[in-house]
Amino acid sequence: MERLGTGIGWRPEIADAVERMPGIDWVEVVAENVCPGHLPESLGRLRERGVTVIPHGVSLGLGGAERPDAGRLAALAERAEALGAPLVTEHIAFVRAGGTRTASPLLEAGHLLPVPRTRDALDVLCENIRVAQDALPVPLAVENIAALISWPGEEMTEGQFLYELADRTGVRLLVDVANLHTNHVNRGEDPAKALAELPLEAIAYVHVAGGFERDGVWHDSHAHPVPEPVLEVLADLASRVSPPGVLLERDENFPEPAELERELEAIRGALEKGAAERGAARATASAAGDAEPARATRPGESTEPARQRLALAQTALLSALVAGTPVPEGFDGVRLGVQARALAGKRADVVAKIAPELPVILGERYRSLFLAYAHGHPMTGGYRRDALDFAEHLLRSEALAEGPARRELRAWWLERSGPVPPSRRPVVRAVRAARRVLAHR
Repeated sequence: MERLGTGIGWRPEIADAVERMPGIDWVEVVAENVCPGHLPESLGRLRERGVTVIPHGVSLGLGGAERPDAGRLAALAERAEALGAPLVTEHIAFVRAGGTRTASPLLEAGHLLPVPRTRDALDVLCENIRVAQDALPVPLAVENIAALISWPGEEMTEGQFLYELADRTGVRLLVDVANLHTNHVNRGEDPAKALAELPLEAIAYVHVAGGFERDGVWHDSHAHPVPEPVLEVLADLASRVSPPGVLLERDENFPEPAELERELEAIRGALEKGAAERGAARATASAAGDAEPARATRPGESTEPARQRLALAQTALLSALVAGTPVPEGFDGVRLGVQARALAGKRADVVAKIAPELPVILGERYRSLFLAYAHGHPMTGGYRRDALDFAEHLLRSEALAEGPARRELRAWWLERSGPVPPSRRPVVRAVRAARRVLAHR
């Protein structure tokens, strides 16, 4: 595996700082946030300097019951080629459920949700990853995710699940040590045990990020400093293997560049600490070696029955989280409530970025109005559609009284709800708006 070195997540808000930051060997960019034909100039300058850029996908839903969407795979492949990336990465997660398999509406989580560590889920995930590998021009690595909830009836630990996944598909692993810490707090899982069970030779690189704890629940926010327990997990990993690359993730609440540089130094310090311990006494017991191996799908054996069972289970869970249906049997209702509120909050935050005019128009009421809307209106068509549906809901309801805000919101919705992009020419915009008003009479 190519040695990457020390990297940082590239975000537009810190693009200038990243370019000036010393010791940055590579960057990672959210794949869905860049357009192959119009790459940000900052990424172009970094590439000219020889800095590796890796696209990190968030919307494939490789852990879902359906096979990966060909259009999404093609888009990810385009970004890998445009960036000259040595590999691409995605998550072991599902992000949508429902549809024809379940005779129910298609639902979107708007965020990453954990797959059950079961034989069914593993069979489906392995086949989905093979589909993705065949469609991508470079190797694929998949990331373990943070979880607020646990599936009932799981048959493997996280380490065993990842070991079997890598063994059966040859996929590389993106190990997020912050997510291992999150699952330690939220699910009682031992990070050291997970690391002992992993196929360390399959590691492509490592993520490090911050979060916060509230009421006994750890939230993987990517908006807070990296805490000491996460650095300890990183040092433990480094005591077992020299990771090809380590990357600092920060998505919001960006600090001054000097603070980011201090976090990178702390990461390098944890790697040095682990390297110093490498070769000393290390854990030799591996639960993966003692456990019953996961059943590999036989050549020619269909995954359709497993997909059907997984589809029903994931749809029931996602519906409870975003549509208020009953909590599926075996799940912790209190913890599902925490996850549901986190998903709604994530939706509010992303919609505010996709449509920044909405918080301006609605002011301090934006968040409370959106959360009230989200409670009974699941996302079904992506964040842009979600923003438009939210505005339309407010215009059709009495939640927003007549006044300047309502008039501005109506104008905004009329401007953006049609199939033609907004024009910068006032006359054209006025004509289009007039046509929509007449059409709705």
